[in-house]
Amino acid sequence: MIHAAIKQALMLYLVIGSYTKPGGKGISVYAFDPQTGALEFRSATEGIDNPSYLTIGRNGTMIYAVSEKNKESGSVNAYHFDKASGKLSLVNQAPSGGKGPCYISIDNAETHVFTANYSSGSLGVIGLKEDGSLDSTALQSIQHTGSSINKVDQTRPHTHSAVLSPDNRYVLSADLGNDHVYVYRFDAKAHEPLSPADPAYVTVTPGSGPRHICFHPNGRYVFVLNEISGSIDGYDYKDGVLTHKQTITILPDGFTGTVEAADVHISPDGKFLYASNREDRNELVIYSIPANGTLRFAGRQPVLGTAPRGFVIDPTGKFVLVANLKTNEVLVFRRNAKTGLLTFTGKKISVPEPACLKFLSPS
Repeated sequence: MIHAAIKQALMLYLVIGSYTKPGGKGISVYAFDPQTGALEFRSATEGIDNPSYLTIGRNGTMIYAVSEKNKESGSVNAYHFDKASGKLSLVNQAPSGGKGPCYISIDNAETHVFTANYSSGSLGVIGLKEDGSLDSTALQSIQHTGSSINKVDQTRPHTHSAVLSPDNRYVLSADLGNDHVYVYRFDAKAHEPLSPADPAYVTVTPGSGPRHICFHPNGRYVFVLNEISGSIDGYDYKDGVLTHKQTITILPDGFTGTVEAADVHISPDGKFLYASNREDRNELVIYSIPANGTLRFAGRQPVLGTAPRGFVIDPTGKFVLVANLKTNEVLVFRRNAKTGLLTFTGKKISVPEPACLKFLSPS
C-alpha cells in the first residue's frame, strides 16, 4: 500500500532486517510518519544473507547487521546510511566471533559492536575504527559452556543477546542453552574489552531459555524474556549486579500449547513493558510497570499474523510496529499511553520474513 508522500521534516526512518529466502531483499528502509503511522518505501539492500538483527550507530549514518548465513559461519556487515536518499551502501565486513549470529548491539561511545552467536554459543566483540567501519583485527570471542534440562534446545550453549548497561560499563548476555544471564565488565580501552563481572552470571529457572533483555529507562530494573518457558524474570540492577525479584508468565491461565517467546521492549515513558510470543499465541502481552519495577498484567494484543519475531515502539511512544515473520508483514498498532493497550491502525506493509525493526531520525 502506497501512502501520500511523507514530509521529510516530520518523518522517521524504519529499517527492517529480514531473512533472505527466495524473494527476500535483506535490509529494507521505509519512511515513517510518527503522526499517522503511515509507511512509504525508500530502498532495499541485497547481497547479504539473513540480516536478522541490526543496530544503529553514528547518529543514524551507520547501520550494522549480522549475517546469519548458516549454522557454520557468521559475519557482520557495516553500511553507510544516506539520510537524504534513504539508501545504504556497504562499507566492510568482519567475522562475528562465532557461528549463527542472531543479535548485535553497539556501545554508547560507539567504539565496539557486540554479537550474540547462537549456533556456537559465543559472544563476539568487534572494534570500530574512527570512520565507523569494522576493525576485523580487533576481535574478542568469548565461548560460553554448559547445558540445561531441555533435551531439544538446551544440549549446549546458545548465546541470544548482548545488551549494554545504560552507564556503558557492563554487557549483559542471555544464553538460551544453559539458562544463564552473563554479566561482563566493559573497558573500551582494554585489548580484550570484556571480562567477567563478580558474580559472572545469574541462573534462571532451569528450562526457561533466556532470550532477550531490556533495561528500564531509569537504569535500575532489568527484565529478561525467556523463550522456552514463556516467562519474564525481573531484577533490580546496580553496578553490574542483578538481584532477582519476580518471575511472571506471559501465558494465559490453563494454556497447554506451544510456547516461543521472542522480543521485549519498554515504552519510552517507562510505564509499560511489551513481550511477543509466537507459535500458538501470536500476540503481544502488556504489563504496567509501577514505581517498584514489579510487573502487573495489563492486557493482550493479537498481532493479526504469525510469528512476531521482532517489534519496535516508535520514539514518540504513539505506535508499536510488529514484524510477523511467517506472514511476511509489518503491522502498525496505535498505543494508548494511559492504558498501554494497542489498536490496529489498518496500516501494514508486505516484507518477506521481517525479523528486526529499528527507527532512526533523518536529522
